[in-house]
Amino acid sequence: MKKHSILLALMLVFCLHIRAQNLSEYPNFERYQATNSELHKLESYPLVVFIGNSITEGWTNQHPDFFTAHNYVGRGISGQTSPQMLLRFRTDVVALKPKVVVINAGTNDIAENTGKYNASYTLGNIQSMAEIAKANGIQVVLSSVLPTGKFPWKEEIKEVSALVDDLNKHIKRYASENNILYIDYNSLMRDSEGAMRADLSEDGVHPIGKGYDIMENLIQPTLDNILSH
Repeated sequence: MKKHSILLALMLVFCLHIRAQNLSEYPNFERYQATNSELHKLESYPLVVFIGNSITEGWTNQHPDFFTAHNYVGRGISGQTSPQMLLRFRTDVVALKPKVVVINAGTNDIAENTGKYNASYTLGNIQSMAEIAKANGIQVVLSSVLPTGKFPWKEEIKEVSALVDDLNKHIKRYASENNILYIDYNSLMRDSEGAMRADLSEDGVHPIGKGYDIMENLIQPTLDNILSH
């Protein structure tokens, strides 16, 4: 019995160790470690950080000049959900000392990339990122989840546009109640069914260049106004 108990204890310690290792890798701190370190070394900090998922990452890849011309940086990681962004928020946003952070989160939460979707949990993670930013003197801009009718990698999830609209309603309300700026990409990028306009995306989720043009035209006047004060 004693040997059996010891074996169980060792197995438990091993499992906890593996889970701890997985949790430490969960946010993917390594993705921007080198570029962040370079900014710290040069003390060359961006005016604005955009944090998000593949939509933000694709933005920096397709329209890099938008970021370099204005001293912005993108910190998007493909596939990430709001809890992953929250875990890396201090490293990829606060530590870079921006004047503004633009937060775009929720698409992959609804797609259940890291577990069952819960709108309150997702909103709470977005709120926590906003509160951390404000506590560190960083102006917050919240942005809507982009329109989506379905997820090509998770087609079993139904009524996606309704879930997106519901989350956006809560994000917008939170922004209004807390004097936070809110950018509504969704309204100009959706079709009559609430999906992404066909001319703005090849897969119905990720924008192509024309989609990013719309996003830039929406966000830039807001950032110009913030940064001019």
